[in-house]
Amino acid sequence: MMQNPFTDREIWFLTGSQGLYGPETLDQVAEQSRVIAERLDASDDIPVKIVWKQVLTDSDNILSTILEAGARDNIVGVITWMHTFSPAKMWIRGLKALRKPLLHLHTQADEQIPWSSIDMDFMNLNQAAHGDREFGYLLTRLGIPRVSVVGHTSEQRVTARIGGWSRAATGWYEAQHLKMVRFGDNMRNVAVTEGDKTEGEIRFGTSVDTWSVNELAAAVDTVSEETVDTLVAEYTELYDVDPALLPGGDRHDSLRYAARQEAAIRGFLEAEGAYAFTDTFEDLGELRQLPGLAVQRLMADGYGFGAEGDWKTGVLIRIAKVMGYGLPGGASLMEDYSYNLTAGNEKILGAHMLEICPTLASQATEQGKKPSLEIHPLGIGDREDPVSLVFDTDPGDAVVVALSDLRDRFRLTANVVKVVEPDQPLPNLPVARAVWEPAPSLATSAACWLAAGAAHHTVMSTALDVETWRDFARISEVELAVIDEDTTVDRFEDSLRWNAVYQRVAQGF
Repeated sequence: MMQNPFTDREIWFLTGSQGLYGPETLDQVAEQSRVIAERLDASDDIPVKIVWKQVLTDSDNILSTILEAGARDNIVGVITWMHTFSPAKMWIRGLKALRKPLLHLHTQADEQIPWSSIDMDFMNLNQAAHGDREFGYLLTRLGIPRVSVVGHTSEQRVTARIGGWSRAATGWYEAQHLKMVRFGDNMRNVAVTEGDKTEGEIRFGTSVDTWSVNELAAAVDTVSEETVDTLVAEYTELYDVDPALLPGGDRHDSLRYAARQEAAIRGFLEAEGAYAFTDTFEDLGELRQLPGLAVQRLMADGYGFGAEGDWKTGVLIRIAKVMGYGLPGGASLMEDYSYNLTAGNEKILGAHMLEICPTLASQATEQGKKPSLEIHPLGIGDREDPVSLVFDTDPGDAVVVALSDLRDRFRLTANVVKVVEPDQPLPNLPVARAVWEPAPSLATSAACWLAAGAAHHTVMSTALDVETWRDFARISEVELAVIDEDTTVDRFEDSLRWNAVYQRVAQGF
């Protein structure tokens, strides 16, 4: 079971003002800002604890508070609000020392102007309308990445937007602490699964290293029979198991070996403190099966996974799991396989050899439809037939995201899609799968995807919207190319050209 990634995490609420107003006004500022922070903390939309900090009125206090936030590992971000007028020059030293994601909340204490009673005392106290604009100017001048949210905090739109950013900030925290175990190397001759792992650690903070697949094979051999029995009993309860795999069936040993793989990989990752991993069918060493069921169940428990050594997708899946924790839906490795090109009914059939996460079928599971646990020939890898779960992904809104290494930078490409039911049953397709309609159309989506150089391995998330991915891209300062309902090929290709210029200038020559 995945641990709650928001436990013990905090976002600090920083309120700006100045000493000019005197203690009575500053007491009002403190009380009103505390109320707003407490309202945000109480919102079900925001999974991270919001902690109010004392009102900041001078450069030294601002610097010391931001340095303290940067030094505390459990702080995933800061929210700033200029309640009155906080001259922005006093924020320069602090903002230059900022090491945490920033959300600029442009709000005020009162939802409405008190038309009949408003006077200059009220105006002097409630002047965030221009105090925040002063602050925004400095953020832009310093080039500080941030998300700006505008509106009263009683609005669900506002708390939902802050909640999405808090998830992205926690995803960034996870990337900064993530360790990836690669069992073997990449699939030979494949371009997009490669990538600069050192630059990946510089950009995202994630450590990506390799272990011999035979170290894993040795761990598989040490798994106890009692552990296998426990897992087999769990499989029998959770899934619709092929009778051949059940105890007494002629393929039961294959299921037991799959259980050994699950226990061994889980134990290996726990020992290394890692929450993401890869393997490849071209480097299986002494393993008897390409892991299928084991990978699916580990992803369901929150681990990231990349097939064929694709570490970038494995990292993204773990980040998606963290950002989407507690939301309906799931996240999984995905790959575009086949198209339905009938005019007016264009669809994409996505799958992978074995490794689609069952969280994509959580709605069906809650309704009592169990994934099917089956064994089928794989045809590649030169090993025994693998065991895996077979199911259809739940219909609904989703986002498909890929991470590409473009030599001088990384690019995230995201496509808004709608998962649909297959037009007909798929009785002869022995893998878990998803069928979706990409926005704005298959033709435009695919043309833009190709133009972006986006990967064929992706993350499908049915829990997150594209805005959360946009926030993550802002925080990590990674290029994001979005394909949605408003996209055209010409405009998209133009945006890629402008992005290329901007990204190169932003890095320096």
